[in-house]
Amino acid sequence: MKKSEVKTGKCYTAKVSNRMATIRIDAENPNGGWDATNLTTKKKVRIKSAQRLRHETRAPGRRAPAKRDAARAVEAVEKGNLAKGVTVPTASKKRRAGGITEANKADAVNQAMQAVAADKKKRASGLDAAAQVLAEAGAPLNTNTMVERMLAKGLWQTSGKTPAATIYAAIIREIAAKGDESRFRKVGRGQFESARKP
Repeated sequence: MKKSEVKTGKCYTAKVSNRMATIRIDAENPNGGWDATNLTTKKKVRIKSAQRLRHETRAPGRRAPAKRDAARAVEAVEKGNLAKGVTVPTASKKRRAGGITEANKADAVNQAMQAVAADKKKRASGLDAAAQVLAEAGAPLNTNTMVERMLAKGLWQTSGKTPAATIYAAIIREIAAKGDESRFRKVGRGQFESARKP
């Protein structure tokens, strides 16, 4: 701001202690600048130059002129002193057509959950697909061959760079976690077969 734009008694947004605050100019300081009050902290501050002031603003807590005018009009109506030309502002509420009700929300959630469940049924996990491929093969396979067959049959989809390593690690984890209950059995280096009898 320019020095000529700064008025005593007005409120401004200013940088005070590296923070933006609303201040009120109380008086000019004899040493230059202005004495002011930080309206947030109620402390006295000194504004040394107009460059610290950003723009004029309202004091915090003061009503906007439109709100003040509306309050005066309502007061005039209540007292029966409605003067000619005074208009009473009306509040308008915008309503969306077909608003969302609780029932609509519940239906939408149920439909989404059913869609997710149906999608999961369509797509098998990598381990499920590997177990299916091994059961159909009837012979030991390595993970590269398993992945090729899984992808060719559309049993599994992946965008990973090393799907064979992913399947290998998952099979090893299942064997370690489930032991004899696992669907896989390691029969050689990198070779697995189905543990379930056909």
